[in-house]
Amino acid sequence: MGRTIFEKKQAMRYFYLLFIVITFQLQAQVVQDDFEGSGTISSWFGDNCGMNLNLVNPVQQGINLSDTVLEYHDTGGQYANVQFDVNTNFDLSANNSFSLKIFIPSNGLTGNQTNQVSLKLQNNTLTDAWTTQSEIIKPVTLNTWQEVTFDFENDMFINLDPTSVIPLQRTDFNRVVIQVNGEDNTDHVLAYIDDVLNFNTVSDNPVYDNLVWSDEFDGVGVIDDTKWFHQTQLIAGDSWANGEQQHYTNRIDNSFMDNGSLKIVAKGEVYSDQGQTKNYTSARLNSKFSFQYGRVEVRAKLPSIAGTWPAIWLLGKNIEEDGTYWDNEGFGTTFWPWCGEIDIMEPNIPKTEILATWHWNNGSGYQYNSSSIPTVNSDTSQNWHIYELEWSPDSMKIYMDNILINQMPTINPFNEEFFILLNVAMGGSLGGDIVNNFDEDMMEIDYVRVYQQSQLSIKDLNANLVSFYPNPVETWLYVEFNSDTSDSGKFQVVDLSGRIISEQTMLVTNNKMSYNTAALDSGMYLMRIVTTDGASSTFKFIKK
Repeated sequence: MGRTIFEKKQAMRYFYLLFIVITFQLQAQVVQDDFEGSGTISSWFGDNCGMNLNLVNPVQQGINLSDTVLEYHDTGGQYANVQFDVNTNFDLSANNSFSLKIFIPSNGLTGNQTNQVSLKLQNNTLTDAWTTQSEIIKPVTLNTWQEVTFDFENDMFINLDPTSVIPLQRTDFNRVVIQVNGEDNTDHVLAYIDDVLNFNTVSDNPVYDNLVWSDEFDGVGVIDDTKWFHQTQLIAGDSWANGEQQHYTNRIDNSFMDNGSLKIVAKGEVYSDQGQTKNYTSARLNSKFSFQYGRVEVRAKLPSIAGTWPAIWLLGKNIEEDGTYWDNEGFGTTFWPWCGEIDIMEPNIPKTEILATWHWNNGSGYQYNSSSIPTVNSDTSQNWHIYELEWSPDSMKIYMDNILINQMPTINPFNEEFFILLNVAMGGSLGGDIVNNFDEDMMEIDYVRVYQQSQLSIKDLNANLVSFYPNPVETWLYVEFNSDTSDSGKFQVVDLSGRIISEQTMLVTNNKMSYNTAALDSGMYLMRIVTTDGASSTFKFIKK
């Protein structure tokens, strides 16, 4: 294809971060393919790569239960890829993102490869279409379906030609190239691809970037009882549900903070409470915080021993269940499953999968929606992983390490307030048989964070509101209003975890204000500006 290794290495040095936040929703062509016969893409082409557009899905699991997929089979081609062209050039100002689902089986690879997928935008009218391409590269995990998004507004991209403008200012792209595990090698790659889509990520969907509640578990000893309640009362009179075999206690032996994390410890011991004697103890925590919609992040290590059943989950605040915090506070009006349950994380019995599940009854009988992602017990127990729920008025999605496990529409009763539960049960329907002579095992929680939408995160559609420079910045960041203003609104500087670093009143002179970034550590930040008339703007900047 005419490219030299030197040219490509030179091009890889030119990384540009895109920080334009304000866009307009324009009418644009629909570009999508589900490989079920209803797609709009008719020009698929395998470039030095085997391709089957109608392969029976060999791995119907997790987030992809569709019947047919695209098979990508690179048998050693130097620049192997699959690609398609469109009749009308892409308008990235309207539809700035592409997504696809991908599954790479480990037994379909040779060599020592970096597991990744890249999406390149090219101009097919050029003799060498690749010479002015823009590319985004994303890491992938083997042996699981995952959804990967390439956002040409917010993701890091590579312009092969360093003189090219940022992608959102380009109107010459009309080819999409998908490449698995890079190029310039003779390794073999087998992958399955599905649900290719071009869409707009800047929409009316809520942006959950405002940290409203959290526990970082930085103390030592007893947990913070202003945030958590120990649920210990047996809910079935003499036992817990699902055949579980433990007592939950409020003892420091079963739940405590140490070394920057919460420990929920299940123990093998004879313990009597409420007139019942059991052979195991553990802890079950209810959050004293309830909320409707937002993003929940929990970073955790899980117990590994057979018989343990850890869970990170939510229940409707209105659950009628004696002994829960919110029922004790007088909110219990609705029995399970009418109240709704959201299971962000539960392992299966052999601890080879993480399940993401909803349970409910909205008048049509008990229903559930469950899906899973394959995992390795030694990994989930020894390494930190992030389990996440994204919950909006329209949809609910559950992720593990940013990989989508399951999703469903936000139906009744999931439009009410919920609270968070953390616990480790013993035995039962997802604990299974408890290992003989069980001593103890634990779930560790590094943090629990809840983000919601704030007024300051709404992206104003007035593109003339503000500009800013330089970016990246060493000391002074200048913010310039593109119309006359003597506004005395406010602005915030926020890090990517949602923590407010600075909040100040705007001092605007000649339509310009300045902010001294000298006190900031190197990294990426958000600046949110809200004028007194309610107009708002949010942009990202990098502190060198």
